[in-house]
Amino acid sequence: MRLEAEFTSEPFRGEGSPPEHAIAARDAAVEAGLETDFGPLGTLARGEAKELYDALPAIAQAALDAGATQVTLQVRQAEPGRTGAKPVALNDALDRLIADVERELGAKLGELDRAGKQRAVRLLRERGAFGLRKSVSSVADALGVTRFTVYNYLNREAD
Repeated sequence: MRLEAEFTSEPFRGEGSPPEHAIAARDAAVEAGLETDFGPLGTLARGEAKELYDALPAIAQAALDAGATQVTLQVRQAEPGRTGAKPVALNDALDRLIADVERELGAKLGELDRAGKQRAVRLLRERGAFGLRKSVSSVADALGVTRFTVYNYLNREAD
């Protein structure tokens, strides 16, 4: 059986070169003989079940040894007949970032008070969320505010 594993390592960087921990995780997957598709916020690795299972500890260790503070992993069966790597969906990455911040703050973003919403925007900025296309609109929707408000929160953080 063929499996694919999508893994992300944090902290994220929205712009510039990928963080060393992301590169180290990808390199560990390649060294294990897995097919990889490297993206700015995640890597997809595909291979036979045994080789993928055997490689997962090395991938996580490589990322953590290179400075990652967290490694998130999803494993699923690969679609039959598909041999090329599928790109990591960036919308999924933003959704995961928002979900992580909601868990950290203990509430949905739209339920937070003004100070909580400002803190959420700060956390999302620190994690590279605003380097993604259309992220301001998605975050504004999750917060229940306008894009203008999100930009105001971002500008306040920059000052």
